Amino acid sequence: MKHRITTIFIATIFFADCHKADTTTPDTFPATEQTVLNDFTDHVAIAQYSNLTTAALDLNAKINALNVDATDANLNAAQTSWKNLRTVWEQCEGFLFGPVEDNEYDPQMDTWPTDANQFDSLLASNNNLELADIQLLPYNLRGFHPVEYLIFGENGSKKASDLTARQKKYMVSATMDIVNICNSLYASWTEPPTDFEAQVKTAANGSTVYSTKQEVFMAIVGAMQGIAEEVGDGKMKEPFDARDPKIVESPYSGNSTFDFKNNITGLQTVYLGRNGSTGITNLVSLRNKSLDNTIRSQITAAINSFDNITEPYEQAIIDQRSQVQQTMNAVNTLNETIEEQLVPFIQQQVKD
Repeated sequence: MKHRITTIFIATIFFADCHKADTTTPDTFPATEQTVLNDFTDHVAIAQYSNLTTAALDLNAKINALNVDATDANLNAAQTSWKNLRTVWEQCEGFLFGPVEDNEYDPQMDTWPTDANQFDSLLASNNNLELADIQLLPYNLRGFHPVEYLIFGENGSKKASDLTARQKKYMVSATMDIVNICNSLYASWTEPPTDFEAQVKTAANGSTVYSTKQEVFMAIVGAMQGIAEEVGDGKMKEPFDARDPKIVESPYSGNSTFDFKNNITGLQTVYLGRNGSTGITNLVSLRNKSLDNTIRSQITAAINSFDNITEPYEQAIIDQRSQVQQTMNAVNTLNETIEEQLVPFIQQQVKD
């Protein structure tokens, strides 16, 4: 009985002290909201879209060099540049909202799978394959994956001597099309009339897109949840269930597993911030440290799980099914946490 009374007394003092501390400590949550929006815009979205335009220009330059001098060395350089561009782009898919969706920049560059027969028919046609002609094509005949098909070949065994004049003509125009799309995407964030940078930063304070900060945070977190769901329950699962290598995202380059991993790495960048910037983690940790720790650990677990898939994804869905399933489980666990806990957190805590 004495022990119980003492415990209650100590607890009373403890909670009284906590309450007193709460009343004297400034609430940094609202200021952190704005810092997160500013840093996400400057250090994640705009910085990554700038990197995307640089990588696209590099691919176009490497393709032009291949066009002029079709050596295996130039082909290898183009293949490496294509993979580098994919790394940046797939990480950008961690924040797939705003102009990239509104203006259909995503499907213009990244519709898959490529219909090889339809594409071969295009090359065999009398289409001039100039830039203006490429821009009129259906999305599945534009962007990353037809270029992938040409520079890697169906089995990843392309040689420079295999390239035809028509193939090289297409690649030059198609990569210039990609450059233009990336430039337009970057400009949509940084220049009028869209100036999406200002729309995000002035949410609840003059933005014509987001009348509240909650709306823009829901868009950002919704994009995180969307890419986690797409990777775990779409990009990976559909070919896995069908055991069909032909419907994997990047089958010619064997790059699909890296695509998926970079998607989750992009999600991680949104959550943690980039190069020391403030991220959503800083906001969540102010009100729910346990949730923040959970999300951080689940992101890390999901990213690390991809390293267990040691074969190209086209083969892994046949030979490494348990490893693939474990990775899908890790990504789906993260997706559930974002959907069921992080989204409600934003709804409940971001009030302005």
